[in-house]
Amino acid sequence: MTLVVPDPTRTVPLPLRQQADVRDRWLTQRLLDLLPGLMDRAGIDLWIVTGRENNEDPVLATLLPASWLSARRRTVLVLHRSDDGVTPVAVSRYPVGQFLAGWAPGDGGQWSAVRRIVEQAAPRRIGVDVSARCATADGLSVAEHRALTEALGPWADRVVSAEDLVVGWLETRLPEEVAALDALNRLTDQVLAHALSPDVVVPGTTTAADLAWAVHQRLADLGVPPWFHPGVTVQRAGVPLADEGGTALPALPQDTVLRPGDLVTCDAGLASLGLATDLQRSAYLLREGETAPPPGLQAAWTAGTRVRALTAEALAAGRTGDEVLAAARAAAAAEGLDAEVYSHPVGVHGHGAGPAIGRWDRQDGVPGDGERVLHPATVFALELAVRVPVREWGDQCVRLALEEGVELTPSGTVFLGSPQRELWTLPAG
Repeated sequence: MTLVVPDPTRTVPLPLRQQADVRDRWLTQRLLDLLPGLMDRAGIDLWIVTGRENNEDPVLATLLPASWLSARRRTVLVLHRSDDGVTPVAVSRYPVGQFLAGWAPGDGGQWSAVRRIVEQAAPRRIGVDVSARCATADGLSVAEHRALTEALGPWADRVVSAEDLVVGWLETRLPEEVAALDALNRLTDQVLAHALSPDVVVPGTTTAADLAWAVHQRLADLGVPPWFHPGVTVQRAGVPLADEGGTALPALPQDTVLRPGDLVTCDAGLASLGLATDLQRSAYLLREGETAPPPGLQAAWTAGTRVRALTAEALAAGRTGDEVLAAARAAAAAEGLDAEVYSHPVGVHGHGAGPAIGRWDRQDGVPGDGERVLHPATVFALELAVRVPVREWGDQCVRLALEEGVELTPSGTVFLGSPQRELWTLPAG
Protein backbone atom coordinates (compact mmCIF):
# COMPACT_ATOMS: atom_id res chain seq x y z
CA MET A 1 0.00 0.00 0.00
CA THR A 2 1.56 3.30 -1.07
CA LEU A 3 0.48 6.89 -0.81
CA VAL A 4 1.55 9.95 -2.77
CA VAL A 5 3.31 12.67 -0.76
CA PRO A 6 4.03 16.27 -1.82
CA ASP A 7 6.78 15.19 -4.23
CA PRO A 8 4.78 13.00 -6.68
CA THR A 9 7.86 10.93 -7.46
CA ARG A 10 7.91 9.65 -3.88
CA THR A 11 5.69 7.31 -1.92
CA VAL A 12 5.03 6.70 1.74
CA PRO A 13 6.70 4.87 3.31
CA LEU A 14 9.96 5.94 1.71
CA PRO A 15 13.01 3.67 1.64
CA LEU A 16 15.09 4.21 4.75
CA ARG A 17 17.92 6.01 2.96
CA GLN A 18 15.50 8.48 1.39
CA GLN A 19 13.84 8.97 4.77
CA ALA A 20 17.24 9.85 6.22
CA ASP A 21 17.85 12.40 3.46
CA VAL A 22 14.46 14.02 4.11
CA ARG A 23 14.95 14.11 7.87
CA ASP A 24 18.42 15.63 7.59
CA ARG A 25 17.11 18.35 5.25
CA TRP A 26 14.32 19.08 7.71
CA LEU A 27 16.83 19.32 10.56
CA THR A 28 18.87 21.87 8.65
CA GLN A 29 15.78 23.91 7.93
CA ARG A 30 14.54 23.67 11.51
CA LEU A 31 17.89 24.85 12.89
CA LEU A 32 17.94 27.78 10.46
CA ASP A 33 14.28 28.82 10.37
CA LEU A 34 12.68 27.70 13.64
CA LEU A 35 15.23 27.47 16.41
CA PRO A 36 16.32 31.15 16.57
CA GLY A 37 12.75 32.35 17.16
CA LEU A 38 12.03 29.55 19.62
CA MET A 39 15.13 30.40 21.66
CA ASP A 40 14.17 34.07 21.66
CA ARG A 41 10.64 33.22 22.80
CA ALA A 42 12.01 31.10 25.65
CA GLY A 43 14.63 33.69 26.59
CA ILE A 44 17.52 31.22 26.24
CA ASP A 45 20.71 32.06 24.36
CA LEU A 46 22.62 28.81 24.95
CA TRP A 47 21.03 25.36 24.94
CA ILE A 48 22.97 22.32 26.08
CA VAL A 49 21.58 18.87 25.27
CA THR A 50 23.63 15.93 26.50
CA GLY A 51 23.07 12.19 26.73
CA ARG A 52 24.95 8.95 26.93
CA GLU A 53 24.50 5.88 24.78
CA ASN A 54 21.49 3.82 25.94
CA ASN A 55 20.30 6.70 28.14
CA GLU A 56 19.44 9.42 25.64
CA ASP A 57 17.57 12.62 26.27
CA PRO A 58 14.31 12.39 24.21
CA VAL A 59 15.27 15.67 22.52
CA LEU A 60 18.67 14.37 21.44
CA ALA A 61 17.21 12.16 18.69
CA THR A 62 15.54 15.19 17.12
CA LEU A 63 18.90 16.96 16.78
CA LEU A 64 21.09 14.08 15.60
CA PRO A 65 21.59 12.99 11.96
CA ALA A 66 19.02 10.42 10.89
CA SER A 67 21.71 7.75 10.55
CA TRP A 68 22.50 8.13 14.26
CA LEU A 69 20.13 5.78 16.04
CA SER A 70 21.43 6.77 19.46
CA ALA A 71 24.09 8.79 21.21
CA ARG A 72 27.70 7.68 20.73
CA ARG A 73 29.32 7.29 24.14
CA ARG A 74 28.62 10.75 25.57
CA THR A 75 27.22 13.21 23.01
CA VAL A 76 26.96 16.87 24.02
CA LEU A 77 25.28 19.37 21.70
CA VAL A 78 25.61 23.09 22.36
CA LEU A 79 23.38 25.51 20.45
CA HIS A 80 24.30 29.18 20.74
CA ARG A 81 21.90 31.97 19.76
CA SER A 82 23.66 35.04 18.40
CA ASP A 83 22.83 37.88 16.03
CA ASP A 84 23.77 35.59 13.14
CA GLY A 85 21.29 32.84 14.05
CA VAL A 86 22.06 29.64 15.94
CA THR A 87 25.51 28.05 15.90
CA PRO A 88 25.32 24.29 16.54
CA VAL A 89 28.43 22.76 18.10
CA ALA A 90 29.03 19.10 18.97
CA VAL A 91 31.31 18.07 21.81
CA SER A 92 31.49 14.45 20.76
CA ARG A 93 33.97 11.66 20.09
CA TYR A 94 32.56 11.35 16.55
CA PRO A 95 31.48 13.99 13.97
CA VAL A 96 27.80 14.90 14.32
CA GLY A 97 26.39 15.78 10.90
CA GLN A 98 26.20 19.52 10.33
CA PHE A 99 27.28 20.43 13.88
CA LEU A 100 30.62 22.14 14.17
CA ALA A 101 33.25 20.06 15.94
CA GLY A 102 33.92 21.53 19.36
CA TRP A 103 36.30 18.90 20.66
CA ALA A 104 38.52 16.03 19.63
CA PRO A 105 39.99 13.31 21.85
CA GLY A 106 43.44 14.38 22.91
CA ASP A 107 42.40 18.03 23.25
CA GLY A 108 41.66 17.70 26.96
CA GLY A 109 38.52 16.51 28.69
CA GLN A 110 35.09 16.59 27.07
CA TRP A 111 33.58 18.68 29.86
CA SER A 112 36.50 21.09 29.67
CA ALA A 113 35.58 21.70 26.04
CA VAL A 114 31.99 22.44 27.05
CA ARG A 115 33.24 24.95 29.62
CA ARG A 116 35.44 26.64 26.99
CA ILE A 117 32.51 26.99 24.55
CA VAL A 118 30.31 28.45 27.27
CA GLU A 119 32.96 30.98 28.26
CA GLN A 120 33.38 32.07 24.64
CA ALA A 121 29.62 32.46 24.19
CA ALA A 122 29.14 34.26 27.54
CA PRO A 123 25.41 33.47 27.63
CA ARG A 124 22.89 35.24 29.84
CA ARG A 125 20.72 32.13 30.29
CA ILE A 126 21.80 28.53 29.71
CA GLY A 127 18.95 26.11 29.05
CA VAL A 128 19.19 22.48 30.12
CA ASP A 129 16.58 19.74 29.84
CA VAL A 130 15.25 19.52 33.39
CA SER A 131 11.52 19.72 34.07
CA ALA A 132 9.17 18.55 36.79
CA ARG A 133 6.03 18.67 34.64
CA CYS A 134 7.10 17.79 31.07
CA ALA A 135 8.65 14.36 30.54
CA THR A 136 10.19 15.15 27.16
CA ALA A 137 11.90 18.20 28.65
CA ASP A 138 13.36 16.19 31.55
CA GLY A 139 15.99 14.17 29.70
CA LEU A 140 19.06 15.27 31.63
CA SER A 141 20.02 12.44 33.95
CA VAL A 142 21.11 13.07 37.52
CA ALA A 143 24.71 12.09 36.81
CA GLU A 144 24.91 14.22 33.65
CA HIS A 145 23.39 17.17 35.48
CA ARG A 146 25.98 16.86 38.24
CA ALA A 147 28.85 16.58 35.77
CA LEU A 148 27.61 19.53 33.70
CA THR A 149 27.12 21.71 36.76
CA GLU A 150 30.62 20.96 37.97
CA ALA A 151 32.07 21.67 34.52
CA LEU A 152 30.30 25.02 34.24
CA GLY A 153 31.65 26.30 37.52
CA PRO A 154 30.47 29.90 38.04
CA TRP A 155 28.44 29.72 34.83
CA ALA A 156 26.14 27.21 36.52
CA ASP A 157 24.36 30.15 38.15
CA ARG A 158 22.96 30.99 34.72
CA VAL A 159 21.42 27.56 34.16
CA VAL A 160 17.62 27.46 33.78
CA SER A 161 15.11 24.85 32.69
CA ALA A 162 14.80 24.64 28.90
CA GLU A 163 11.23 23.34 29.24
CA ASP A 164 9.57 26.05 27.15
CA LEU A 165 12.24 25.76 24.46
CA VAL A 166 11.95 21.97 24.34
CA VAL A 167 8.17 22.16 24.04
CA GLY A 168 8.44 24.73 21.24
CA TRP A 169 11.06 22.69 19.40
CA LEU A 170 9.04 19.48 19.61
CA GLU A 171 5.59 20.91 18.89
CA THR A 172 6.40 23.26 15.97
CA ARG A 173 6.20 21.76 12.49
CA LEU A 174 7.68 22.90 9.22
CA PRO A 175 5.22 23.13 6.30
CA GLU A 176 7.01 20.15 4.77
CA GLU A 177 6.49 18.15 7.95
CA VAL A 178 2.79 19.02 7.97
CA ALA A 179 2.53 17.83 4.36
CA ALA A 180 4.20 14.56 5.33
CA LEU A 181 1.84 14.16 8.29
CA ASP A 182 -1.07 14.72 5.91
CA ALA A 183 0.17 11.78 3.84
CA LEU A 184 0.89 9.64 6.89
CA ASN A 185 -2.62 10.28 8.24
CA ARG A 186 -4.02 9.10 4.92
CA LEU A 187 -1.95 5.95 5.19
CA THR A 188 -3.14 5.35 8.76
CA ASP A 189 -6.72 5.79 7.56
CA GLN A 190 -6.14 3.25 4.78
CA VAL A 191 -4.72 0.71 7.23
CA LEU A 192 -7.72 1.12 9.54
CA ALA A 193 -10.14 0.89 6.62
CA HIS A 194 -8.53 -2.41 5.63
CA ALA A 195 -8.67 -3.64 9.24
CA LEU A 196 -12.37 -2.80 9.59
CA SER A 197 -13.29 -4.78 6.49
CA PRO A 198 -14.21 -8.37 5.61
CA ASP A 199 -10.55 -8.93 4.72
CA VAL A 200 -9.76 -8.94 8.45
CA VAL A 201 -13.00 -9.11 10.44
CA VAL A 202 -14.93 -12.39 10.32
CA PRO A 203 -18.01 -12.05 12.56
CA GLY A 204 -18.24 -14.96 14.97
CA THR A 205 -14.51 -15.69 14.73
CA THR A 206 -12.37 -12.53 15.01
CA THR A 207 -11.77 -11.17 18.51
CA ALA A 208 -10.95 -7.62 19.51
CA ALA A 209 -7.39 -8.75 20.28
CA ASP A 210 -7.12 -10.39 16.84
CA LEU A 211 -8.09 -7.11 15.22
CA ALA A 212 -5.59 -5.11 17.28
CA TRP A 213 -2.75 -7.44 16.36
CA ALA A 214 -3.78 -7.42 12.69
CA VAL A 215 -3.38 -3.63 12.65
CA HIS A 216 -0.08 -3.85 14.53
CA GLN A 217 1.27 -6.43 12.08
CA ARG A 218 0.14 -4.55 8.98
CA LEU A 219 1.79 -1.33 10.11
CA ALA A 220 5.02 -3.21 10.85
CA ASP A 221 4.89 -4.95 7.45
CA LEU A 222 4.46 -1.60 5.71
CA GLY A 223 7.57 -0.23 7.38
CA VAL A 224 5.64 2.28 9.50
CA PRO A 225 5.59 0.58 12.91
CA PRO A 226 3.04 1.62 15.54
CA TRP A 227 4.22 3.76 18.42
CA PHE A 228 1.63 2.08 20.67
CA HIS A 229 -0.20 -1.23 20.46
CA PRO A 230 -3.48 -0.53 18.64
CA GLY A 231 -6.58 -0.37 20.81
CA VAL A 232 -9.93 -1.95 19.95
CA THR A 233 -13.16 -1.34 21.86
CA VAL A 234 -16.41 -3.21 21.29
CA GLN A 235 -19.89 -2.09 22.32
CA ARG A 236 -23.11 -4.06 21.96
CA ALA A 237 -26.69 -4.05 23.10
CA GLY A 238 -27.10 -5.56 26.55
CA VAL A 239 -23.57 -4.70 27.72
CA PRO A 240 -23.73 -1.19 29.20
CA LEU A 241 -20.79 1.10 29.77
CA ALA A 242 -18.86 0.49 32.99
CA ASP A 243 -17.42 3.04 35.39
CA GLU A 244 -13.64 3.41 35.30
CA GLY A 245 -12.16 6.19 37.38
CA GLY A 246 -15.41 8.13 37.26
CA THR A 247 -15.79 7.80 33.47
CA ALA A 248 -18.22 5.45 31.70
CA LEU A 249 -16.22 3.35 29.23
CA PRO A 250 -16.91 0.30 27.02
CA ALA A 251 -16.86 -2.85 29.12
CA LEU A 252 -16.28 -5.79 26.76
CA PRO A 253 -12.86 -7.49 27.18
CA GLN A 254 -10.25 -8.04 24.48
CA ASP A 255 -11.10 -11.74 24.06
CA THR A 256 -14.63 -10.75 22.96
CA VAL A 257 -15.58 -12.34 19.64
CA LEU A 258 -17.00 -9.74 17.27
CA ARG A 259 -20.52 -10.42 16.10
CA PRO A 260 -23.26 -8.72 14.06
CA GLY A 261 -24.78 -5.74 15.85
CA ASP A 262 -21.47 -4.66 17.43
CA LEU A 263 -20.00 -1.17 17.30
CA VAL A 264 -16.22 -1.47 16.93
CA THR A 265 -13.67 1.33 17.31
CA CYS A 266 -10.00 0.95 16.46
CA ASP A 267 -7.30 3.36 17.68
CA ALA A 268 -3.88 3.28 15.97
CA GLY A 269 -0.87 5.43 15.21
CA LEU A 270 2.23 4.89 13.10
CA ALA A 271 5.76 6.29 13.13
CA SER A 272 7.71 7.36 10.04
CA LEU A 273 10.13 10.14 9.10
CA GLY A 274 10.53 10.96 12.78
CA LEU A 275 6.81 11.79 13.01
CA ALA A 276 3.77 10.04 14.46
CA THR A 277 0.03 9.82 13.79
CA ASP A 278 -2.92 8.99 16.05
CA LEU A 279 -6.37 8.16 14.59
CA GLN A 280 -9.55 6.31 15.53
CA ARG A 281 -12.06 4.72 13.17
CA SER A 282 -15.43 3.16 13.98
CA ALA A 283 -17.56 0.60 12.16
CA TYR A 284 -20.87 -1.16 12.74
CA LEU A 285 -21.22 -4.87 12.01
CA LEU A 286 -24.51 -5.20 10.15
CA ARG A 287 -27.08 -7.75 11.28
CA GLU A 288 -28.72 -10.06 8.76
CA GLY A 289 -31.07 -7.97 6.61
CA GLU A 290 -29.61 -4.61 7.68
CA THR A 291 -28.18 -2.24 5.10
CA ALA A 292 -27.26 0.59 7.49
CA PRO A 293 -26.63 1.12 11.21
CA PRO A 294 -29.70 1.63 13.42
CA PRO A 295 -30.91 5.25 13.54
CA GLY A 296 -29.77 5.53 17.16
CA LEU A 297 -26.18 4.76 16.21
CA GLN A 298 -26.43 7.12 13.26
CA ALA A 299 -27.56 9.80 15.71
CA ALA A 300 -24.55 9.06 17.91
CA TRP A 301 -22.26 9.45 14.90
CA THR A 302 -23.90 12.78 14.02
CA ALA A 303 -23.45 13.97 17.60
CA GLY A 304 -19.78 12.95 17.53
CA THR A 305 -19.02 14.77 14.31
CA ARG A 306 -20.79 17.85 15.64
CA VAL A 307 -18.59 17.89 18.74
CA ARG A 308 -15.59 17.34 16.46
CA ALA A 309 -16.53 20.48 14.53
CA LEU A 310 -17.13 22.47 17.73
CA THR A 311 -13.75 21.41 19.11
CA ALA A 312 -12.02 22.33 15.86
CA GLU A 313 -13.63 25.77 16.08
CA ALA A 314 -12.46 26.17 19.68
CA LEU A 315 -8.81 25.55 18.76
CA ALA A 316 -7.27 28.99 18.39
CA ALA A 317 -3.74 30.31 18.68
CA GLY A 318 -3.28 32.29 21.87
CA ARG A 319 -5.72 30.24 23.93
CA THR A 320 -4.48 27.81 26.55
CA GLY A 321 -5.36 24.15 26.40
CA ASP A 322 -7.72 24.57 29.33
CA GLU A 323 -9.45 27.49 27.59
CA VAL A 324 -9.97 25.39 24.46
CA LEU A 325 -11.32 22.55 26.60
CA ALA A 326 -13.79 24.83 28.38
CA ALA A 327 -14.94 26.46 25.15
CA ALA A 328 -15.47 23.15 23.35
CA ARG A 329 -17.34 21.55 26.23
CA ALA A 330 -19.51 24.63 26.75
CA ALA A 331 -20.42 24.70 23.05
CA ALA A 332 -21.31 21.00 23.16
CA ALA A 333 -23.38 21.39 26.33
CA ALA A 334 -25.27 24.31 24.78
CA GLU A 335 -26.47 21.90 22.11
CA GLY A 336 -27.36 19.21 24.64
CA LEU A 337 -24.40 16.98 23.79
CA ASP A 338 -22.71 14.88 26.49
CA ALA A 339 -19.08 15.16 25.41
CA GLU A 340 -15.54 14.60 26.63
CA VAL A 341 -12.63 16.36 24.91
CA TYR A 342 -9.08 15.10 25.34
CA SER A 343 -7.01 16.32 22.40
CA HIS A 344 -3.23 16.54 22.36
CA PRO A 345 -0.31 17.63 20.17
CA VAL A 346 1.16 14.99 17.88
CA GLY A 347 4.36 15.16 15.89
CA VAL A 348 7.71 13.79 17.02
CA HIS A 349 5.81 11.81 19.65
CA GLY A 350 2.25 10.55 19.40
CA HIS A 351 1.41 12.09 22.77
CA GLY A 352 3.42 15.16 21.96
CA ALA A 353 4.81 18.07 23.93
CA GLY A 354 2.56 21.10 24.12
CA PRO A 355 -0.89 22.13 25.34
CA ALA A 356 -3.09 19.35 26.71
CA ILE A 357 -6.74 19.92 25.84
CA GLY A 358 -8.30 17.82 28.57
CA ARG A 359 -7.76 14.16 29.33
CA TRP A 360 -10.42 11.49 29.31
CA ASP A 361 -10.29 11.46 33.10
CA ARG A 362 -9.60 15.19 33.53
CA GLN A 363 -12.42 17.28 32.06
CA ASP A 364 -11.92 20.20 34.44
CA GLY A 365 -8.49 21.15 33.08
CA VAL A 366 -4.98 19.73 33.19
CA PRO A 367 -2.57 21.38 35.64
CA GLY A 368 0.64 22.35 33.90
CA ASP A 369 0.19 21.20 30.32
CA GLY A 370 -3.36 22.56 30.16
CA GLU A 371 -1.98 26.01 30.93
CA ARG A 372 0.27 26.04 27.86
CA VAL A 373 -0.65 28.39 25.02
CA LEU A 374 -1.50 27.07 21.56
CA HIS A 375 0.79 28.21 18.74
CA PRO A 376 0.33 27.98 14.96
CA ALA A 377 2.25 25.28 13.07
CA THR A 378 1.26 22.72 15.69
CA VAL A 379 -0.43 19.44 14.74
CA PHE A 380 -3.01 18.00 17.12
CA ALA A 381 -4.83 14.73 17.47
CA LEU A 382 -8.37 16.10 17.78
CA GLU A 383 -9.68 13.45 20.16
CA LEU A 384 -13.07 13.33 21.85
CA ALA A 385 -16.05 11.18 22.71
CA VAL A 386 -19.82 11.55 23.05
CA ARG A 387 -22.28 9.47 25.05
CA VAL A 388 -25.64 9.02 23.40
CA PRO A 389 -28.57 6.73 24.33
CA VAL A 390 -29.50 4.35 21.50
CA ARG A 391 -33.23 3.73 21.25
CA GLU A 392 -32.77 0.41 19.44
CA TRP A 393 -30.57 -0.74 22.33
CA GLY A 394 -33.21 0.02 24.95
CA ASP A 395 -31.76 3.53 25.45
CA GLN A 396 -28.43 2.03 26.49
CA CYS A 397 -25.69 4.63 26.07
CA VAL A 398 -22.84 4.21 23.66
CA ARG A 399 -19.59 6.08 24.01
CA LEU A 400 -18.54 6.96 20.49
CA ALA A 401 -14.90 8.07 20.24
CA LEU A 402 -13.46 10.05 17.32
CA GLU A 403 -9.90 11.15 16.59
CA GLU A 404 -8.41 13.03 13.64
CA GLY A 405 -5.17 14.83 12.83
CA VAL A 406 -5.46 18.60 12.43
CA GLU A 407 -3.05 21.47 11.89
CA LEU A 408 -3.49 24.70 13.82
CA THR A 409 -2.88 27.62 11.45
CA PRO A 410 -3.09 31.39 12.09
CA SER A 411 -6.53 31.38 10.44
CA GLY A 412 -7.97 28.26 12.03
CA THR A 413 -7.91 24.47 12.05
CA VAL A 414 -7.22 22.35 8.96
CA PHE A 415 -7.97 18.63 8.94
CA LEU A 416 -5.21 16.33 7.72
CA GLY A 417 -5.49 13.08 5.81
CA SER A 418 -8.92 11.60 5.14
CA PRO A 419 -11.28 12.35 8.05
CA GLN A 420 -13.98 9.75 8.65
CA ARG A 421 -17.20 11.24 7.26
CA GLU A 422 -19.68 8.48 8.11
CA LEU A 423 -19.97 5.44 10.35
CA TRP A 424 -18.48 2.55 8.40
CA THR A 425 -20.29 -0.77 8.08
CA LEU A 426 -19.24 -4.37 7.65
CA PRO A 427 -21.57 -6.88 6.01
CA ALA A 428 -23.14 -9.70 8.02
CA GLY A 429 -21.42 -13.04 7.52
